[in-house]
Amino acid sequence: MSEQGPFFEDFKVGQRFRSKVGRSLTDVDNIWFTLLTNNSNQIHFNRDYTEKYFSGEPFKGRLVVNGFLTLAIVAGLLVELTSQNGFMLGIENVKFMNPVFAGDTIYGEAEVIEARESKSRPGFGIVKIRTWGYNQRGEKIVEFDRVFMVRKRNSVWSGEKSTDKPQ
Repeated sequence: MSEQGPFFEDFKVGQRFRSKVGRSLTDVDNIWFTLLTNNSNQIHFNRDYTEKYFSGEPFKGRLVVNGFLTLAIVAGLLVELTSQNGFMLGIENVKFMNPVFAGDTIYGEAEVIEARESKSRPGFGIVKIRTWGYNQRGEKIVEFDRVFMVRKRNSVWSGEKSTDKPQ
């Protein structure tokens, strides 16, 4: 089995990533995700409601894509380039800049802002990336910091927690 990266050793502060593909969103994506997550805000699934109460700019009566879906897709677009060999520890400093609507295509970009060895897990490191999502017009739609633990090359999660004391 061939191992695909990146691994902790591959990350350097200032390094940038850009998603290889974009993801176009549909009303079905948005409605399904919104109802699956029990979000009761009708701006995401009731066109009659949005036409009555959100007819002005920038909404124009359109359903707004759920922000958590936007966030998840932008993060997912970058997994292959960032956290494929690890798992997420947290998301920080989330800001939504522009609404997303059905028909929009979103892309992701990120920059490594921190990379350090794990103090509790030998063979692993912790990476923080500043992440941006853009639409097809180049407008920034979301910005956030994602923190993940990623393994070093040839490391395996043992389940044993280190005490980080010298041997």
